[in-house]
Amino acid sequence: METSVGVDTGARRRPRLMPYAVLIVLVLAINAAIFAWGAVAGWWVPHAPSLQVIAAISQVNLLLAVLVRQHWLVNFLSWLATRPSTSWPLALRWRLAQYYHVGGAHIGGALAGTLWYVVYIVLLAPAWADGEPGIDDYSLGLAIMVVITLLTICALAMPKVRTRHHDLFEASHRFGTWLVLLLAWINTLLLARLQAPERSFGEALATSPLFWMLVISTALAIWPWLLLRRVPITVERPSTHAAIVRLVQGRPPAVGTTRAISRHPLFGWHPFACVPAAAGEDGYRMVVSRAGGWTGNFIDEPPSHVWVRGIPTAGVANAKRLFNRVLYVTTGSGIGPALGHLLTDTQGARLVWITRTPRATFGDGLVDEVIAAQPEGVIWNSDEQGKADVLDLTYDTYVASGADAVICISNRAVTARVVGELERRGIPAFGPIWDS
Repeated sequence: METSVGVDTGARRRPRLMPYAVLIVLVLAINAAIFAWGAVAGWWVPHAPSLQVIAAISQVNLLLAVLVRQHWLVNFLSWLATRPSTSWPLALRWRLAQYYHVGGAHIGGALAGTLWYVVYIVLLAPAWADGEPGIDDYSLGLAIMVVITLLTICALAMPKVRTRHHDLFEASHRFGTWLVLLLAWINTLLLARLQAPERSFGEALATSPLFWMLVISTALAIWPWLLLRRVPITVERPSTHAAIVRLVQGRPPAVGTTRAISRHPLFGWHPFACVPAAAGEDGYRMVVSRAGGWTGNFIDEPPSHVWVRGIPTAGVANAKRLFNRVLYVTTGSGIGPALGHLLTDTQGARLVWITRTPRATFGDGLVDEVIAAQPEGVIWNSDEQGKADVLDLTYDTYVASGADAVICISNRAVTARVVGELERRGIPAFGPIWDS
């Protein structure tokens, strides 16, 4: 069917390098260069000065991993990347619109920090055996516990494990990170105490780079939890497959943001797009679709309140600010992340929504809102019209609509196929990367 839309398959371009992967490789390459330089500089002698340098490099990488996950930083990067005018060269705007790939720096920093800590242990053990001043049994034991925790976090974050055991992955990241911070604090305080014969405890702390990096890392870890709130909700269930949740809490979030909610403050956090409230209503909405145990339980037995923390975070669809007209391609509940843009940007947006029985699934009210905002949009009812070829339908609509970019929000396989193939054809295309 691809040739039916006039595509010259021989003229297809190679897929663009994914910035997410480039950032991972870049962070690891920089650390590899530092490692090689350390070998020349003689860092691999097991003594205290070398160990302090290696520990500091590990902490810098772990700080990077924490920093790029901060909601306010993601929002700042989104704001900064989408400042340019749509008159800028398309290739540059295409790259800027991929700001949300910054999660690659999180992966690179976490992996590099863990590997540096392994190097630290390899050198710490013989230094401890030789009785190196400033290194005692507690220092070695704490360092071993940190390495075990970091390796466990990395193992549970592997894509297949994370997908199959999301709750375990989430718990390991949250409590594992807190444990690493606690152990690092204990170790830093112990090192300062061991250095007290030469200088005061306070001076040892104040002059320690590890101490200040821990202060920053701890502040970044605590900050979202200071904004933890329990919010009342009302839930409309148009079907057993979907629920429309209305939250009333302060100022409504900006269009294009997402927010994680949970039924318990420490477990089960799931992000959903923030959708403007219907006309005449307060607050904002979320569309929750049945996609597993948590969402299924939420729809079947909706709570009266949910927990929120941090601040709403800019999503992938904010890339639309860099383009004059964007085609949103969604399947099923993928309409949620695009809905705010579709309802508020009726001039520069077009829609392809492929879903089963939209009215029976999501309710007449929501579907009517979509149709009113997007009268020329394509709503493909797969129960009545049969299975759609998402790629062909996307390309045909893209050409007909005169859009200059595509944002696809579907499952991982469909998103990867649509985004990858459109990029091969030289069309700016964007989609979620499931990195959290």
